[in-house]
Amino acid sequence: MAAYRRILLKLSGEVLAAGQGFGIDPERVRTLAAELVEVAQQGVQLGLVVGGGNFFRGVNAAARNMNRVAADHMGMLATVINGIALQDALEKQGVPTRVMTAIHMNQVAEPYIQRRAVRHLEKGRIVIFVAGTSNPYFSTDTAATLRALEIGAEVIAKATRVDGVYDKDPMVHTDAVRFAEITFQEVLSRALRVMDASAVAMCRDNKLPIQVFNLTVAGNIMRMSMGEPVGTLIR
Repeated sequence: MAAYRRILLKLSGEVLAAGQGFGIDPERVRTLAAELVEVAQQGVQLGLVVGGGNFFRGVNAAARNMNRVAADHMGMLATVINGIALQDALEKQGVPTRVMTAIHMNQVAEPYIQRRAVRHLEKGRIVIFVAGTSNPYFSTDTAATLRALEIGAEVIAKATRVDGVYDKDPMVHTDAVRFAEITFQEVLSRALRVMDASAVAMCRDNKLPIQVFNLTVAGNIMRMSMGEPVGTLIR
C-alpha cells in the first residue's frame, strides 16, 4: 500500500537528456513515464515539476551576458518543452495527463489554476506544472515547493543523480557521508546544496517533508511512494 496519497515529484531537466547532456532522450523519457504510470496505478496522485536545464539554465555560463530576467524567461519556456514531452510519453502509456503553465499559452497548455489542478489529481490525472512561478529570480525548486503546498501534497520527492543528502559533494569527496534523515535547520545551517535555501525554508515553515533520492536507480520512484527508506528524508 502506498505511503502517500499525493506526491509532488521534482525532476531536473537534465534527467530527460540522460547521458546526452542536452535535449531529450526519447528512451529515457519513455522509461521514466513507465515508472510514473506504475506509481499512479497504485492510486497515488502525482504532480510533477520539471526543470529546463537540458535546454537552458538562466544562471549558467550561456546566460552570463544576458539580462537575468530574459534568461530566466527562456528557462521557463524550456520547462514547457519538457512538460509536453513527458505528457506525450505518459499518455502513450494510457494515463491521462495535464500540463498546467504559470505563463498563459492557451494553445499549448492549460493555465495553472489551483482548484482545477486539485480536481485533475482527484480524477486520477497526472499534472505537470511548467513555467516555474512565471517570475524571474525564482527557481523550479521554489516553484515545486509552492505547487506542493497549493495542491496539498504530503511530500516533495526530489529526484537527483545521487542517493540522498551528503555532508559534502559525493561527486568530489570519496569520504562524503550520507544522511538517512536530517532536519531542515541542519540543511540550512550547513549550507547543503539540496534545494534552494528559500525552498527549504518554505518547507520548514509549512512542515512539508522532502525526500531526496536517486532517480537513476530503476524502481526508486515506486519504493519512495511505498515509504521504503530510499535516499534522505528532510523534516
